[in-house]
Amino acid sequence: MGQNKLKIFNDPVYGFINVLYPSLFDILESSYFQRLRRIKQLGLTHLVYPGALHTRFQHAMGAMYLMGQAIDSLRTKGVEISDEEAQGVTMAILLHDIGHGPFSHALENTLVSGMDHEQLSLLFMKKLQKLQPEIIALAIDVFLNQYHKKFLHQLVSGQLDMDRLDYLNRDSFFSGVSEGVVSYDRIIKTLNVADDKLVTDEKGIYSLEKFIIARRLMYWQVYLHKTVISAEQHLIIILQRARELGLEGQQIFATPPLKRFLTQPVYADDFQNQPDLLDDFALLDDFDVFTSIKTWAKHPDKILSTLCRNLVARKLFKVELQKDAFDVNYLHKISELTAIHYDLKPDETKYFVLSGHTENNAYDPGVGNIWILQKNGIISDMAEISDQLNIRVLSNPVKKYYICYPKEVWEKLNN
Repeated sequence: MGQNKLKIFNDPVYGFINVLYPSLFDILESSYFQRLRRIKQLGLTHLVYPGALHTRFQHAMGAMYLMGQAIDSLRTKGVEISDEEAQGVTMAILLHDIGHGPFSHALENTLVSGMDHEQLSLLFMKKLQKLQPEIIALAIDVFLNQYHKKFLHQLVSGQLDMDRLDYLNRDSFFSGVSEGVVSYDRIIKTLNVADDKLVTDEKGIYSLEKFIIARRLMYWQVYLHKTVISAEQHLIIILQRARELGLEGQQIFATPPLKRFLTQPVYADDFQNQPDLLDDFALLDDFDVFTSIKTWAKHPDKILSTLCRNLVARKLFKVELQKDAFDVNYLHKISELTAIHYDLKPDETKYFVLSGHTENNAYDPGVGNIWILQKNGIISDMAEISDQLNIRVLSNPVKKYYICYPKEVWEKLNN
């Protein structure tokens, strides 16, 4: 029975990968986990990079594979990791993204207010615990950084975790943006543990420098590409408008689980007070949302139908991105022209003129440092000993402001 659970998957990034433990297979088979097959890893990024259609399921499997490699590598260096700990940390990485909603990060905090996917992941872990009580209890402790071996948490969530190593390579592979490729195998081979910290042997520093640069390039070329920002802001405003209409009591088509999230505000506490709410969230995926958007393209509400028709036809907003905040008068002028173009009331232009800012830390000391174990036994922060001076620069957050508005308005502005 156990052997039948040690399945092999053919992964386009790593080749054949094994399900390492029968306990993991029980979780893989659950409907909660299988839902990740129906959630795109990169939201609406495929509207810019047509190949970026891979799923959260593939990413979770890849991160599981890398965790197995990391455990093997650390054990060869004498790091003590018991079989239970190995299963627990592998379970933690497998389930780290199970709380993602439709289109991944694009709709974070849109369907559920004040609750990120990691908090939802924890709720799912607790719900799945009855399948593997001891292993998932250990996985939760590792996930929350409450387990006494702190380096295990760093493998799941840190500056150099298996999550990041997988998504950079995977997102690079499927988007075709080669700058994101990192030497994951070399980095894993140089991992070590010292003073209960996850460290990297000094000889791995060049691969780490490439990792940091790759992360920065992937953020500006893929994750925060200005057209991706435009598409995802477009999606968010559609759901906000649909919810406003739903809360007003207007008839709005939606699948039953989506209707629940559109006709009542949902907050973190509601998951405690309404036991069936998590199961309804678990029925939501990309298909619920996009099926609804296609239907709303004919909704009598002009704002909702216009926004939906434009997204379905990939008629996206023009987007401007710059380092400084936009001039208030410029924003006002765009709003006025948009109101004329779509025959909108002044307070309705907010659905067609979207502004905000986005931020990128290539190396974020707040998440934890990347520690280098030098040959003399001293442990130092990578930023201190890297001979690439720009690592220090990369640890400063880069903030960019954006404004998204109809292309027809942009044409009027520039004529």
